[in-house]
Amino acid sequence: MLSNPEGRYLLLERNPEKYPDVSERWDLVGGRIEVGESLLHNLKREVLEETGLLLHVEPRLVAAQDIITSTGKHVVRLTYVGQIEGKPSLQGEHISYKWLTWVELNELEGLDRYFKALLESGVLKE
Repeated sequence: MLSNPEGRYLLLERNPEKYPDVSERWDLVGGRIEVGESLLHNLKREVLEETGLLLHVEPRLVAAQDIITSTGKHVVRLTYVGQIEGKPSLQGEHISYKWLTWVELNELEGLDRYFKALLESGVLKE
């Protein structure tokens, strides 16, 4: 979960052409871990690839969620809290972004179910 100096949180809207089977359109920056790279390097790479921005404060890990899919893969979603500055420059994975207050974030419709579960659990606090 990325915030800016004004205390707003960044959410990205998934591209429906790239993700036609995903009904929840709004999610955090994320991606796959590349073998041989550190978690921090992977996180910085994904933030840069998806937003064009650099993390300027070392992020902190706040949650790990087990996600088991029907394809037989076991996925663990790691959620970090970090800070960025600037205006995102989106690539093909996402079609828009929003900077939201904590209240707006918790009221947003179409939020990714795993992120929503974290919000509801209280693990992420303003």
